Amino acid sequence: MSLTPGNSTNGDIHRNAYWSLSPDDLFRQFHSGKQGLTSAEAAERLRHFGPNSLKDENRWSALRIFLSQFESPLVLILVAAAAISIMVGEWREAIIISLIVFASCILSFYQEYSASVAVEKLKERIGFKARVRRDGKFVSIAAAEVVPGDIVAVSAGDLIPADAILISATDLFVSQSALTGETFPVEKRPGELPADTALANRASMLFTGASVRSGMGEAIVVETGVETEFGKITAHLQEEAPETDFARGIRRFGYLMTRVALIMVVVIFAGNILLQRPLVDSLLFSLAIAVGITPELLPAIVSLTLSSGARRMATGGVIVRRLASIENLGSMNLLCTDKTGTLTEGVVSLDRVEGPLDGAPDGLLRLATLNARLQNGMANPLDGAIDKAATAAAIQTDPSSKIGEIPYDFVRKRLSVIVRDGDGDLLIAKGALANILEVSTHVMHAGELKALDDEVRAALAKRYADWSSEGFRVLGIATRRFAPSRERYGHDDETGLAFAGFLLFSDPPKNGIAKTLAAMAEREVKVKVISGDNRFVAAHLARTIGLPSAHILTGEELSKLTDEALAARAVRTDLFVEIDPNQKQRIVAALRGRGHVVGYLGDGINDAPALHEADIGISVEGAADVAQQAADMVLVDKSLDVLLEGIDNGRRTFANTMKYVSCAISSNFGNMISMSFASFLLPFQPLLAKQILLNNFLADIPSMAIAGDNVDPAAVMHPQRWNIAYVQRFMIVFGLISTLFDFLTFGFLLALTGEHAAIFQTGWFVESLITQLLTVLVIRTRAPFFRSRPGRWLLLSTLVVSALAVALPYLPGSEWFGFVHLPAGVLVGLTGITFAYLASTEIAKHWFFSKPHDRFFHRKRRRSNTMPDLSDRNRQ
Repeated sequence: MSLTPGNSTNGDIHRNAYWSLSPDDLFRQFHSGKQGLTSAEAAERLRHFGPNSLKDENRWSALRIFLSQFESPLVLILVAAAAISIMVGEWREAIIISLIVFASCILSFYQEYSASVAVEKLKERIGFKARVRRDGKFVSIAAAEVVPGDIVAVSAGDLIPADAILISATDLFVSQSALTGETFPVEKRPGELPADTALANRASMLFTGASVRSGMGEAIVVETGVETEFGKITAHLQEEAPETDFARGIRRFGYLMTRVALIMVVVIFAGNILLQRPLVDSLLFSLAIAVGITPELLPAIVSLTLSSGARRMATGGVIVRRLASIENLGSMNLLCTDKTGTLTEGVVSLDRVEGPLDGAPDGLLRLATLNARLQNGMANPLDGAIDKAATAAAIQTDPSSKIGEIPYDFVRKRLSVIVRDGDGDLLIAKGALANILEVSTHVMHAGELKALDDEVRAALAKRYADWSSEGFRVLGIATRRFAPSRERYGHDDETGLAFAGFLLFSDPPKNGIAKTLAAMAEREVKVKVISGDNRFVAAHLARTIGLPSAHILTGEELSKLTDEALAARAVRTDLFVEIDPNQKQRIVAALRGRGHVVGYLGDGINDAPALHEADIGISVEGAADVAQQAADMVLVDKSLDVLLEGIDNGRRTFANTMKYVSCAISSNFGNMISMSFASFLLPFQPLLAKQILLNNFLADIPSMAIAGDNVDPAAVMHPQRWNIAYVQRFMIVFGLISTLFDFLTFGFLLALTGEHAAIFQTGWFVESLITQLLTVLVIRTRAPFFRSRPGRWLLLSTLVVSALAVALPYLPGSEWFGFVHLPAGVLVGLTGITFAYLASTEIAKHWFFSKPHDRFFHRKRRRSNTMPDLSDRNRQ
C-alpha cells in the first residue's frame, strides 16, 4: 500500500494489529526501515496525516472566545430587551443598547483572544521533543512532527510521542498508568504477540503519553494524533483542569453578584410597574441596573491579567504552562528543591579519583571513562565531568569494545557497561557508594583482591563520610570479569564485584545564593532541600549558604513514618536527605496537608510525581520530558534568582486581579444600590437604561489597563490568597461610603434643580462615572494614593475617560442619550462632592487596612498548621 494522500484516510495501516507483526512486516507495510525515513518522506506524510497532536483548536478558538462573550444571561436578556424595544417602536433605544452591548463584548473578546494567543506562543517554546532517525541519523524534532513509519529512540525520562512497536530494547520499563491504570512501570520488549492481546498486555507496544522510567529502546511509529490509543480515549472526553482556589473564589464571587443582580431585576421591575412607570422603560432600567452591578468583565480581566503576568514572567525567564498556576505562585510560602544546579553552580567537575584504602590506582579513571562514555541512557553532569577529566588526561576509548549495558534505574542506583577486554568481558559498575558496595564482595588494593569484610567496610565508610563532610559528592566504581561466552548481561550479573575506588565530584555553591535565599525568606517563602545525596554533603552545603540544617530526616527514617507522623515531622525538617525518588511525593503531600502552599522545583524523571502533587510544579528548560510536561512553570535557567522574580511577578498579577475585584465591589455596588432605592423614591428614573449601560461601558475601558498597573513593593513581600470574607468586608465598607455620597448627590441635585429629570440624570451620570474612575486610583494601593504611582495606561485612560464624561453633555449627539447642558452651579457642586468622596474613601482605606481584622488573616496564614488546603492545581 502507499502512504500518499491519494489513499483513503490513514489507509490500511490503521486496521492492523501491529503487535502481531514482525519488524520486517512492519517495515514493508510502512515503507520504512531501520534507517527510518528521509526528510522528504516525512514531510509528505506530515501533510497527509497531519500534526501528531490530540486536537487542533486554533482555527476555532477565536470564534469560540467571541461567542462566549454572549453566554452571560444578562447579556442575552439585554439583547432580547432590545428586540422588544424595536417591536414597540423604541428603535433608538434598541440601537443604543445593542451598540453598547456589542462594543462591550468586542472589548472583552479582544482582550481574551490576545491573552490566549500570547500564552500559546509561550507554550510553543517548551513543547516536548522526540528523537527520530531521519536521513539515516537521529535528530531531535518537535513531537508534533512525528509521522507513521518514523524510527523513534527512547530512553529514561522521555515521553512516548506516538504509538509505536519496539524493534529493540534494553531493560526498558515504561509507566503507562494514564492509559491502563497500572500502578508500577511495566517492562517492554520486542516480540510478536497474538492479534487479540489485550491493550495492557501488549508488551511490544509503546503508547502515546507514557513515560520511560529506565532503559532504552527503538521503535517504529504506527499511529499518531487522534488515531493513537490515548487519542481515541480523549476524543470522547472533555478534559477540564481542576480549579485553583483563586479561580474558584472568582467564580463564586461572580455567581453571587449575578444572583444579586437577577434579584434586583425582579424587585426593581415589579416596583416600577406598581408605581405605574412605562413597561419597556421599567424593564430596560432594571436590566441596566443588573448589568451595572454585575462584574461582566471579570473573566476577561482575569485572563488579561494572567496573560500579561505570563508575558512579564517570560521576559524574566519563567515560561508559564498553566495560567492558573500564577495565582498559586503568588500564594506559595514553601519551596522544595534539590540542590544541584539550584543551590550549587550545577557545573560538576571530577575533583579526583581515590583508591579504596589509599592512593589513586592506575586505570581507575579509565574504568570510569569507559562507563561514562559508552553508556546510552540518560545524559547526566557526572558523566560529563568524567568525560572532561578523561579528555584532559588524553584517555581514549573504543566504542566498538562495548558489548552490553545494564541501564541505570532509581532502585539499583547504579549503571553497568560491559566491554570486551583482552580474552574476556569486563563489567564496570558505577553508582551510589552504598549500592555499589552491596553487590561487592572484594576490594582491589595494591593490585590484589582482598575480602570486603566488616573492618574494610568501616574504613571505606569513614573515608566516604570525611569527604562528604567536606562537600564532595562521592560515587563508587567496581568491576567483574566474565568469560567471553555470554550473549546477554542483566541485573543478576551485578554480583561478586570487586570494589575499585572512589570518584570525588565537586559542585560549589552558586555565587550570591545566600543573598537570594535571604530575599526568599524576606518574602516569607521557606526553602526546604529534598536530595538524594547523603546527610553530610547536604548539611555542609546548607551551612555554607545559610540554610538551617539542625533538623535532618533521611529516607530510611521517613520510610518508617506514617503519613500523619510525616506531616508533623516534615514541617520541622530542614533537610530531607538520602531520599528515594518515590518519597518526594509523600513529602510534598505531607507539607500541603499542613496548610502550606508548596512549590516543587525538579528536572528529573523521578520528580514527576512530586511535580504533580505540588501546588506549583516548577521545572527547567531542557529537563526530562516527563518532568517538563508535569510542571506548571518552566524556568529558562535553573536559578532561584529567576524563580524569585517569578514569585514577585506572580504576586503582582494576583494584586492587579484583586484591584479590579475591589473596584467592582465598591463604587459599582454602591451606585447600583443607590439607584435602586432612588427609582422608588423619585418621580422619575435616576438614570435612563442607555445611560447606565454607557456609564458601565466607559468605566470598563480603564479597567483593562489594571492588568499592567504598577504594584507597590510591599504587596510582593507576603504570600497572597483569595479570602471571600475580606472581599465581603471591603464591599460593605466602601459600598456604603459610595451609597452615602450618592444620596448626598441626589439631595444636592434635587435641591438645586427641583424635579428636572434631564438635568438630574445628566448630573448624576457625570458624577457617578468620574467617581468610579478616580476611586480606582485611590483603592489600587494601601498607601496614600499620592505616594503610589499608577501605571501609565491606567492613569492616561482614567484621565481621558473622565474628561470625556464631563464633555459628553456638550458633544453632538448627546441628546440621543438624554443628556442636557449642566448649569455652572451644578458642575461646581458636583466637583466638591467628588473631592469629598475621594477624601472620605482615602480616610476609610487607611482605617480599613490598619484594623486588626485585616492583619489577622496574614498572621493566620503564616502560623496556622491546620489551615485548609485552598490551592488545588492541575494533576493530569
